[in-house]
Amino acid sequence: MAEITCRGDSFGMQTPTDARAATLPAAGRRARLNAGFARAAAGAPPESFFIGSAVFHYLGPAFAVLLFALVEPLGVAWLRIVTAAAVFALWRRPWRAFAGLDGSGRRTVVAMGAVLAIMNTCFYISIDRLPLGTVAAIEFLPVIALAAVGTRTARNALALVSAIIGVYLLTDVRIEGEPLGVGFAFANAALFALYIVLAHRVAQSRQMSGIDGLGAAMLVAILVITPIGGWSAAPALLDPIALAAGIGVGISSSVIPYVCDQLAMARLSRATYSLMVSLLPATATVVGIVVLAQIPSSTEILGVGLVVAAVAVHRERSEGERPSVEVAALQQPKRRPNHRRAGAAG
Repeated sequence: MAEITCRGDSFGMQTPTDARAATLPAAGRRARLNAGFARAAAGAPPESFFIGSAVFHYLGPAFAVLLFALVEPLGVAWLRIVTAAAVFALWRRPWRAFAGLDGSGRRTVVAMGAVLAIMNTCFYISIDRLPLGTVAAIEFLPVIALAAVGTRTARNALALVSAIIGVYLLTDVRIEGEPLGVGFAFANAALFALYIVLAHRVAQSRQMSGIDGLGAAMLVAILVITPIGGWSAAPALLDPIALAAGIGVGISSSVIPYVCDQLAMARLSRATYSLMVSLLPATATVVGIVVLAQIPSSTEILGVGLVVAAVAVHRERSEGERPSVEVAALQQPKRRPNHRRAGAAG
């Protein structure tokens, strides 16, 4: 018998010791699952992953708003992160890839985990107080501002002005009644811009796959969010309905859209990806209408429309053309061969 182990970008064969032989069936199933997932992902256009991300990025949070009747927002944020971390731990075993990173790679993953935890906390507090479409529109103001600063063109200046007017229209409607919600929405927006930067670094890393990096970041996020929201989730642990709903929110909010993000970012330039996210404020508004019956006023519709236009118009610094990234390679941990372990196993 031989154990399937992942070395570099391919599966190698090692003879296991008796103590490790029992892990063969599980390792084989996991390898087949990863290979099947990679084949399916490689055959799909990268835009399809963005569409999946766009839908679930706000559909999951809309379900979370419904769950707020049973669990406090901080508790729902904790359930979301823990569920996602558990799924990635069972699926990817991300700590193995994390162990093979250099110092810079580890710092990026740790930073991404911390950002995910705090960003989700701010996001849930804000959508508890503001319409989903309003929070989504505010998210993109820092993204556009950074692009305008980095690439000083008339086009980006116009985009920034459009975004500022749009966000002003949205916040002017809400700030008097919900200043706390608006404040957390802006904090979430700053963290969202940072998430895009870190997620691109992880997605295009040569040391590990983007999905393994995301899984490792989720484990870090548990450590950050547990002191913040763990106590708020305690009632859900004794309520099967609330617990099941929290697990569903975690999968639909942090597993499906973030995996789609990584697959899209690995094959799209940041400029192309940033252009496509212009759909997100509109998507959030539609989800808010359909799922939460949050009917926007004419002023709010105008504000969202101005932000959508701004995101579509803005351009980032040219990155040049880069070769396509094979999704099949991205789905396998990119670790250096462990010759000591291989020798011991032989």
